[in-house]
Amino acid sequence: MKSVLNHLPERQQQELAQVRTTLLTEFEAALRKGAGGTSEWRKGGQVLKIILFGSYARNDWVDEPDNGYLSDFDLLIIVSHPKLTDIADYWWEAENRILRDPSVGRIVNIIVHDLAEVNQALGRGEYFWTDIVRDGVMLYELPSHPLAVPKPMTPKDAVEMASAYYESWLPKIQIALEKSEFCIGKNELAESAFDLHQAVEQRLHLLPAGPHLLLPTIPQHQIPPLPRGRRRQTPCGGLAARAAHRQATLRNPEARLCRGPILRPV
Repeated sequence: MKSVLNHLPERQQQELAQVRTTLLTEFEAALRKGAGGTSEWRKGGQVLKIILFGSYARNDWVDEPDNGYLSDFDLLIIVSHPKLTDIADYWWEAENRILRDPSVGRIVNIIVHDLAEVNQALGRGEYFWTDIVRDGVMLYELPSHPLAVPKPMTPKDAVEMASAYYESWLPKIQIALEKSEFCIGKNELAESAFDLHQAVEQRLHLLPAGPHLLLPTIPQHQIPPLPRGRRRQTPCGGLAARAAHRQATLRNPEARLCRGPILRPV
């Protein structure tokens, strides 16, 4: 896995350094307060790795502030115990500080998993994790905690995973299409365009789930933002909503594909 960020502009490198520092600092503070402080898993709690993945790792990111679109930073945090993945107990303050930090100029999305869980997924060949190992950039790492060598997914596991993925996301796409059609009937064309844009973007992300071994990974942001000048604050804004969403998707990292920046074009 890569460990340098020389493919990124200096500004993004500085932002990632600040984010890394905040994550580690606030995690250590969270370990020192609250219940369970005498537990061995908590006393010895550690962040083992912080890995940048997604568009900034693959180098297909978008940075167009004039058009109102900036790619998000996507980070995988690997910890030493499953209980340390709890967003409310260990990562809330870090996310709060990052969200309000004026030196960080884009949304930061984190997912938190323990090392055993990640290595089990790599051993099953789950493509989300193998893609991270292939494309990711190591921002922080403690020695002597290696990632497992990714193994090819069996055809049976691939079919089961793709089926579950489609069953989860196709209904959400249908809801977005129905909302778009409803807004057209109400002559709310901007709202209709937003929902249609979301449906198309989600459907595009769904494509690699099935024939992942046959088709190349589709880069993010293939669907460009709608023209500037029509923007609104999405209802997903706010720390409580963001934390609730991350907590709900903690065990389903693929769910992050439906998220977007706080400010989105409509």
